Amino acid sequence: MRPDTPAENVDHTAEAARLERSAGLYPEDAEALLLRAAAHRELSGDRPAATALYDRLLTSGASLDDPYLIRALKASNLWEYGHEAEARAIIDGIRTASPRDPAAWVIVAESLESHDELEQAHETFTEAVRLLLTNVPAPPRSTHPLLFGRHRVRRMLGASHDEWDALADTVHTLPITLDELHDPKRVWSLGSENPAELQAEILRLRAEVGAYREALSRPYPVAVLHWTAAELAELTAAYPSLTEEYPSYETHLATIEAALRELASSGTPNLGIVPGTVPSYEAFAASEGSSPTDTALLPQYATTLAARGRAVPWPPERSAACWCGSDRTYGECHGTDA
Repeated sequence: MRPDTPAENVDHTAEAARLERSAGLYPEDAEALLLRAAAHRELSGDRPAATALYDRLLTSGASLDDPYLIRALKASNLWEYGHEAEARAIIDGIRTASPRDPAAWVIVAESLESHDELEQAHETFTEAVRLLLTNVPAPPRSTHPLLFGRHRVRRMLGASHDEWDALADTVHTLPITLDELHDPKRVWSLGSENPAELQAEILRLRAEVGAYREALSRPYPVAVLHWTAAELAELTAAYPSLTEEYPSYETHLATIEAALRELASSGTPNLGIVPGTVPSYEAFAASEGSSPTDTALLPQYATTLAARGRAVPWPPERSAACWCGSDRTYGECHGTDA
């Protein structure tokens, strides 16, 4: 279950405990599982417990995928329950280290912004975009929240547009412009008694919520299962009945791309591709008390792997490597006629 699920639909404390137990069962996925558990602890109001989870990861001695992201989340959480000095020290350390992870920059900048440190937030956003986007022909999707956040803070500071604001406008895709979305005077319209003005503000707020959801650093994707050529050959050799599901490797790849495009066209967000392996699939089938030949297990297996942080977002940038593992870019491979 995603941490941003409304509180009335989930027991955040119980969900955090379940994820912590899963982290013990799957140590190779502990980072992704404990980060989600910490988010649930924060939403339950138990911020010290969330900090304990961040510290558990940082002191584990394991090789972490996103150590600066974890530090940024810890700093943001600490500040929320009165540990401002420690939070500032962590934020200063992250800025000095200049990580290449956009999500860490977004979190520390937004933490400063939320505590009315607008000048510091602006400096942090600017440091990040200069570090990550200077001489970059097209901003990767993961950096878009940096551009949007910087634009928002500059609007609140009353700064005039610059080249980075112009770049933010070019990657913004919502029907409401960034200038309108980030207008500081918008709040006053909430006191209006004019139904048309209130309706317009509702539309703007919906667009803003959509932008924030899109910017979640760890989305829980709707995932489609992908087997490499070697894994698929091993799977169908061990379980010949699955050749009906997977008649050939080329068909398998085409089916994945077609399914994801259909989901995207229907408005399904946060799509992903998750790689499967025969040993882990067999273990999953055993844990479900079923046989690997049961095709109903395949989407369940994909969902389970996605929940453990194994999914890769789809679609890739057109200039990025194709998800299928070929040596071509996505635009030249499965994204040719996208």
